[in-house]
Amino acid sequence: MTCLEWGWAGAALDGGGASGDRHVVTFFPEGALVAVIDGLGHGPEASEVARLAADILLAEPTLPIKELIARCHEGLRGTRGAVMSLAALDTRASTIDWFGVGNVEGLLFQTNPAGRRSYQAIRARGGVLGYRLPPTPVATLPILAGDTLVLTSDGIRDGFSSELPLTWAPQAIADWLLQRYGLDTDDALALVARYLGAP
Repeated sequence: MTCLEWGWAGAALDGGGASGDRHVVTFFPEGALVAVIDGLGHGPEASEVARLAADILLAEPTLPIKELIARCHEGLRGTRGAVMSLAALDTRASTIDWFGVGNVEGLLFQTNPAGRRSYQAIRARGGVLGYRLPPTPVATLPILAGDTLVLTSDGIRDGFSSELPLTWAPQAIADWLLQRYGLDTDDALALVARYLGAP
């Protein structure tokens, strides 16, 4: 059993070629690391940059968020660069650490006991990994079973927060986001992860 139920949906700009958008979901005994990476531009070169960033994250996913961002920045020097949002879930403390560089949107949806839902947006700073790294004040939030994290590249239009079908399974939500809010002028990717609590 894992601490997350998750799903993703994406499409390349040309409809079938290499996408510059990539997701990472990896688990470890104390939690999980979740990220969406957007290599600048489109096509094979953007795809390769996103793959390189994903490999850096997967090499040591238990490192603090700030260290992972710094390693990606150093590892992408000399490339066209990438933007990224990432979140680390700690099942021992029931917390999530998260931060974003650039325009990968991140929202954490939570529902209170009365059934009223709210969300918080990821703290993101302008910049490009491999080119210009902003200050990285990583935020820590409490997280409860049933909370849902949504990360989207800029190929997904914003404005979906009020109508997101949170009762659906994460894969169905990701498919819905791509179908309803995906742009045909850019690579697009939506990642949805629901926290299930400590395994």
